[in-house]
Amino acid sequence: MTYKKVRVMERWFARRRKSKVLELADRQMILATDTVADLQKAVAAAVEGKKKEAANHIGHLSKIEHEIDELRRSIFEELTKDTMPPQDREDIMHLVKRLDEMADHVKDAARALDLMLKTQIINVFWDPLSFVATKLVEITKILRKAIEALGTNPLKAKKLAITIDKIEGEIDEKYQHVKELLLKYSDDMSMATVLFLRDFAEEMEHVADACDDTADYVRILAATREF
Repeated sequence: MTYKKVRVMERWFARRRKSKVLELADRQMILATDTVADLQKAVAAAVEGKKKEAANHIGHLSKIEHEIDELRRSIFEELTKDTMPPQDREDIMHLVKRLDEMADHVKDAARALDLMLKTQIINVFWDPLSFVATKLVEITKILRKAIEALGTNPLKAKKLAITIDKIEGEIDEKYQHVKELLLKYSDDMSMATVLFLRDFAEEMEHVADACDDTADYVRILAATREF
């Protein structure tokens, strides 16, 4: 086989490898967004007293989170084969790690909610918790759009990242409100219920923080791609 043919084959395999990595990364983004949607549905069902339906959404979420773990390992395995520029490889690794961290917090929030279903929650908590869950769906969808815009419209990616920062601020305010409610009503609930509520609110706030951290990284990447 001639040297020229070898080089052509190398380029062909490189393109296939890069395409596979990006395909896996895109799949991870979709699934990470899906876990948040399931969490929101579980909260909505819990508000209506539909505990079995809420538990089903939590179970589905757990299965998706397991697939996200598998995807992360597959992506890292592909990236070790050095078939794309080092900087591109590093950027994808950072994004994958951040999305995986976000999914971990969603999973922990779902576990706390699952325990909450076994207790009696004072109704006043559901409004701010539902607000946060709904906003998390919004913020993750915007994050996905921001990541997708990196390769085609860096300016749009930066604007979307700024929007994420604003929504994270709204979520933080509601999280603070939940903590104030815990102070006010802690004596009216069991200690276990208070702990489950605190953990649930905290993990959802961590999801928002993970989105915001990822958005900050998107802004950095967008700035390097504007010129």
